[in-house]
Amino acid sequence: MRRTGVMMMMCVLLVLGLLVCGAGDVMAQGVPPMAAEDAGGVRLPGGVPPAIGGRVSMGEAFFIQRHPETKRVEVLGTMIVWGLLALSAACIGLLGAMSLANRRSVVVAEDRVREVERAVSAGRFREALDLTADPETDAMAVIHAGLNESVHGYNAMLRASEQVGEDLLLRRLRRIEPLNIIGNVAPMIGLFGTVYGMILAFREIVAAGGSPDPVSLAAGIGTALTTTFWGLVVAIPALAGYALLRNVIDAHAVESSRLAEGVLVHFRPASKKPSQDGAEGDGAKRERAEREPDHAR
Repeated sequence: MRRTGVMMMMCVLLVLGLLVCGAGDVMAQGVPPMAAEDAGGVRLPGGVPPAIGGRVSMGEAFFIQRHPETKRVEVLGTMIVWGLLALSAACIGLLGAMSLANRRSVVVAEDRVREVERAVSAGRFREALDLTADPETDAMAVIHAGLNESVHGYNAMLRASEQVGEDLLLRRLRRIEPLNIIGNVAPMIGLFGTVYGMILAFREIVAAGGSPDPVSLAAGIGTALTTTFWGLVVAIPALAGYALLRNVIDAHAVESSRLAEGVLVHFRPASKKPSQDGAEGDGAKRERAEREPDHAR
């Protein structure tokens, strides 16, 4: 399971790296040949063209935050983006691993349970105990816990199987809890990037004396929107996957308990079963006697 999750994470990171390295011209806009010169024909320092009409690659737009004029990398904004990308890779790997670990064939294995039930109904108790001695699924573990308490009676068998079932359910729910954490933390990280980007934008306004260059102002706004975008990209599948996996785990736990009760019911004493002739229990007889008047007794 862990190897599958690690492989998925490596594949996602590899794809993201290829996008950053090879998508330089996907969203590029053409730069006129005269853009690197001012009106007097003087070459601008370093040959850097004005920001208007400059090239903006896919990597720079979504993965690397740069100032449109100075071309300097916004370190904090870029770190936030790549932190969210790492969370996205972890989320995808965890979703894949947990989906494989919580399949019905892994948790329930109804055919194995039916085999144990046939052995119990035929009176082969030792065989049934041996079949569940090395539980391959949660249902088999629940049945084995009940069978081990057979010397203490039917009620003890039910309590033991219910306790083991609850422990296994909580264990599986704890394993998917990181998805819930990622889904709740990712938007907060994106919001942090949003606030940081707006701080950059307002800093440009102050530095320009209230009349900033729209291109310089767009740098901070772009950082804010990009970090918000990646925060939502991480959070939505994480929370959706967590909800779906939780429902699947709950359904499998209920089915495992139902199958275990179907096996353990063979150990229920005859007095526990409802009578066929409709006789009343002691409690019902006592209640009826109390309701009758004295002269009728």
